[in-house]
Amino acid sequence: MKKSAILKTLSMLIAVIMLLSVFVSCDSGENKADEGVDGTLVFDHSMELKYAKCFSVDYYKGGYKVIKLIDDTTILVVPEGKSVPAEKPENAIVLQQPVSNILVSSTPVTSLINAIGALDTISLTTYDADSWYINDVKQAILDGKITYIGDYKAPDYEMITAAGTTFAFFSTMLTDDVKEQLNNIGVDVVLDQSAQEDHPLARVEWAKLYGAIFNKEENAEAVFNAQDKYIDELSKLEKTDKTVVMFYITSKGVLYARNADDYMAKMINLAGGEYILSDVGVGETGTAKMEMEAFFDKAKDADYIVYIWSMGGKPETLEAFTERAEILADMKAVKEGNVWCTTPDYFQIQNTIGSMINDIRLMMDADSSVDELTYLFRLK
Repeated sequence: MKKSAILKTLSMLIAVIMLLSVFVSCDSGENKADEGVDGTLVFDHSMELKYAKCFSVDYYKGGYKVIKLIDDTTILVVPEGKSVPAEKPENAIVLQQPVSNILVSSTPVTSLINAIGALDTISLTTYDADSWYINDVKQAILDGKITYIGDYKAPDYEMITAAGTTFAFFSTMLTDDVKEQLNNIGVDVVLDQSAQEDHPLARVEWAKLYGAIFNKEENAEAVFNAQDKYIDELSKLEKTDKTVVMFYITSKGVLYARNADDYMAKMINLAGGEYILSDVGVGETGTAKMEMEAFFDKAKDADYIVYIWSMGGKPETLEAFTERAEILADMKAVKEGNVWCTTPDYFQIQNTIGSMINDIRLMMDADSSVDELTYLFRLK
């Protein structure tokens, strides 16, 4: 190679190295400047959400975060070592990181916090050890790491005060009088709004909100993506021609079926089935109280029954199930042995809804030799 060509090549390499060093120095300078922001809110970007519509997270330079819920609750997350901005959002609840020693009175919220690896931030709960089906939570209570402070309708305010807890997550079942009492002892309360979401996977995506509070964003993203993958895979499959009904019967013989627009009915549809009570409770979430005969007329030909075991008397056999109401024996799913029950933890674990939807598909594809899935089991 000629000397001139070598010199030319060396010159080009030097130019590239210098250019890269400029980019690196600029990036480093921006990061340092970003870290130096204190006491002021300079918008940077918003969290990307795929399904969730009931919350948002905005990121600001210096590590500040502003979380907004559909009930107009605003949370300002202040990074460790930083001061609270003078011009903070109006009526915002201020959480100074690291956030810990909190009260959580919601099993789904607890499941998400546990799933992202932040269970150690919870110190108080309104469910005793025997009420939990999440092993990590149950063990934490038995080990004294989480303290039971009484029912959510009548928590022990003295225990809460003694613990020094100043922040709590509750479900929307929280009554106004309890919330007022909590506020009076200096506890800021945030109500979980995930039940208002349209899409079942949006409930899992709420893990991202807790990820923002506890600086566990990567963990939360991984939890969500794992469940969303089930939905992506199911969307590639053809729909089945199977119909499903989901309900339970109380100890007093009252039947409650999931409404057509409830998230559990939508789980059935996402699995490739059809919720047979498509005209019951249209536009409503939760359950509809139905007379036994009216229910039978609409649901008798359902190919599958998904019975909500924990709320419906906990039958262990098909015979025990039909004892709940004689008319059940004449349903197609009962005659064909396609009565499945939800596992005890079904309503506590919100972080695995994608897997639960996949189980519904597996149920519809299963032959008679399959009696047990992760979140469903067959009555025999």
